[in-house]
Amino acid sequence: MNMKEHILAALREKLDNWEELLEDLSEEQITTPHFDFDWSIKDMIAHLWAWQQISIARMEAGLHDREPEFPKWIVEHEDWEENANQTNAITYEMNRKKPWSEVHRNWRDGFLRFLELGEAISERDLLDISKFAWLNGYSLALILIASYDHHQEHYEKLTRWLQQQ
Repeated sequence: MNMKEHILAALREKLDNWEELLEDLSEEQITTPHFDFDWSIKDMIAHLWAWQQISIARMEAGLHDREPEFPKWIVEHEDWEENANQTNAITYEMNRKKPWSEVHRNWRDGFLRFLELGEAISERDLLDISKFAWLNGYSLALILIASYDHHQEHYEKLTRWLQQQ
């Protein structure tokens, strides 16, 4: 298995882990605040989806060999990359009134799109740290790995909370 296949397999497994975990929860468990900032599981998934959109923009830019075109909601805020707390607050406000079914569908569809983009980009382009100047010496593979790590971080937080219940 090459590096690209390994990274994508890990991401697919992470998606499956999340889906298995979420399917066993009631909508009440998913929408009731339990975490920092009074977030619910739904808010956590919306948060993952928001950052996923940024990753998707980077992957699409890599696939089409152009600069990333980030979602309008994010570029309206100048320091969104440097101020994650502000970005998270914006994401929360943007999604808090959406129904769980919509938040879940957005996140799942985004995850699948992210995987498709990873599949479509050659391993050489994924690993090349000099291919895309806008990545400032990082590779597109790092975008895939960072998404995995972000999902893992929140997955662990959720599973710890569930074990305490």
